Amino acid sequence: MENLIKDIDIIPAEEAQACDFKTTEEQNTGKQKKLYIESYGCQMNFSDSEIVASIMKKNGFDTTSDYEVADVIFLNTCSIREKAELTVRKRLSQFNQIKKEKPEMTIGVLGCMAERLKDKLLEEEKLVDLVVGPDAYRDLPNLVKGAEDGDKGVNTFLSREETYADISPVRLNSNGVSAFISIMRGCDNMCSFCVVPFTRGRERSRDPHSIVKEAQDLFNQGFREVTLLGQNVDSYKWSPEENNKARLNKQGEVSKVYNFAKLLEMVAKVDPKLRVRFSTSHPKDITDEVLYTMKAYDNICKYIHLPVQSGNSRVLELMNRTYDRDWYLERVAKIREILGEECGISSDMIAGFCSETEEEHQDTLTLMDIVKYDFSYMFFYSERPGTLAAKKYEDDIPLEVKKRRLQEIIQKQTQHSLERNQMDIGQIQEVLVEGSSKRSDEQLKGRNSANKVVIFSKGDYKKGDYVRLKITDCTAATLFGEVIS
Repeated sequence: MENLIKDIDIIPAEEAQACDFKTTEEQNTGKQKKLYIESYGCQMNFSDSEIVASIMKKNGFDTTSDYEVADVIFLNTCSIREKAELTVRKRLSQFNQIKKEKPEMTIGVLGCMAERLKDKLLEEEKLVDLVVGPDAYRDLPNLVKGAEDGDKGVNTFLSREETYADISPVRLNSNGVSAFISIMRGCDNMCSFCVVPFTRGRERSRDPHSIVKEAQDLFNQGFREVTLLGQNVDSYKWSPEENNKARLNKQGEVSKVYNFAKLLEMVAKVDPKLRVRFSTSHPKDITDEVLYTMKAYDNICKYIHLPVQSGNSRVLELMNRTYDRDWYLERVAKIREILGEECGISSDMIAGFCSETEEEHQDTLTLMDIVKYDFSYMFFYSERPGTLAAKKYEDDIPLEVKKRRLQEIIQKQTQHSLERNQMDIGQIQEVLVEGSSKRSDEQLKGRNSANKVVIFSKGDYKKGDYVRLKITDCTAATLFGEVIS
């Protein structure tokens, strides 16, 4: 579900089901046509849009930040919550007027919503010309050409092999410091509330050497941080044999299998000045080997996004999360044991899942008291058509109860975020500068290893610099620091 990046990660109740989005920036390399992409939802969608831009660039398109001048508009969509789909439908209606004035414009819906609704989108949204799922982006140039000739197109084929490993993404909205690297696609975890296995297909992992090469290329271009992306990165597994490229070593044995811990180490070794993050981890799969690898390399950030969803074992079973409360707390304890109290931990939480009682909601609050997350992404339950929960369980918690429970979770998280940030006051931390603070051009913002935003005076520093700071103050969402000479 997961993976949204914000400067402030405590989401207000009235915005708790909002859908994060990004748009393309202006690129003028002399190509004749203009492409505009709006990307909704998770980091994986943002990464996919970079792949789409790369494919279209090779076929005569520059990107634009102004949809009114675009020849092609793509909405890369999210289906994880109903609010995300409603946002896209509203946006499509806003494009209706410009489509009337510029009928030659091509409008396409990409990604998870396209995969879930398929040709229904062509029927319901009359201005949509293309509906393309996340495994069919290589077909976009052909589909766009067909649309220019008046043919509406649908390609929602889900692949068991496609990883786009050979495509060098066009870095959209990049700050020039941090970049995403998709290491795997799809998900085999059938969480009962989630549409991802149906919209992104089965898990498949990229060749680790292509990932390391991408990380090295990014470092050579000046990037200083990469985030390894997957619906469940701990499931990463690659071997030549499984990918029909069996190679024998000198002993006549098949080459070794690469797991996530090994991949993490390989990327960390690209350069000590390249920070490495990853998202998302599933509590059932994160291993001690991964934690010890994180400990062994200073440039692997000490931060783990470990979604719990609920603090009650019965609800977790209904969600098909395949772990219970005790298992989750044992994993948190192991993180603290190996990586220390300073390791940042964040979570996802769903309030008001089917049949959740008041006592079970209290279990979520008490688990939060034990873990004390640094920040969380918090939502009330939104039934998604086609999921196991929609088929088996009644969405029986009244909306006002869901909202009240969500507000209690948010209040608890705000308290814990402040407490965790207060622990940082007086510490010396290394921060990677990402750019100017939103509040003032005289201040810079960056992130520490635990993924917390730190604000400090600009001085002579710039984007991409590592700065040693003493943390002097905080809010629940932000740290403030002074430069240590």
